[in-house]
Amino acid sequence: MFAVFRTGGKQYRVNKDDVIAVELLEGDAGATIVFDDVLMLGDQVGTPRIADGKVVGEVVRQIRDEKKIIFKKRRRKHYRRRTAHRQYLTLVKITDLGTGLSAVSTAPAKKAAPKKEAASGEAKAKKPAAKKAAPKKTKAAE
Repeated sequence: MFAVFRTGGKQYRVNKDDVIAVELLEGDAGATIVFDDVLMLGDQVGTPRIADGKVVGEVVRQIRDEKKIIFKKRRRKHYRRRTAHRQYLTLVKITDLGTGLSAVSTAPAKKAAPKKEAASGEAKAKKPAAKKAAPKKTKAAE
């Protein structure tokens, strides 16, 4: 049996024991995630969702996707910009899918903010900006 569910603005078709990469979700390795937005379950099609349909998964780990290059160019204008992006992802192993799953007592999946370095209790000392030396004066030809 398979299921189609929606998370992070995308739809995923999964079977039991599949490992998929979805957009970043809260939870450390081993945490249980419940996806409630089930659109299709086997031959059952929701209108728009299946009532009581759930897909249960376990977080394997948090990863970052490979680097995607964004290159912009306007021909004959000497304009080129090259940037890159690495998306935060969560690897999820599907453990169960169906309707009326009562063994699951966790909250539905929530989208998490990207990890950022937390500021510790100590204030980090910043160095003041270096002062630039005054330009040397040259004698002008008289």
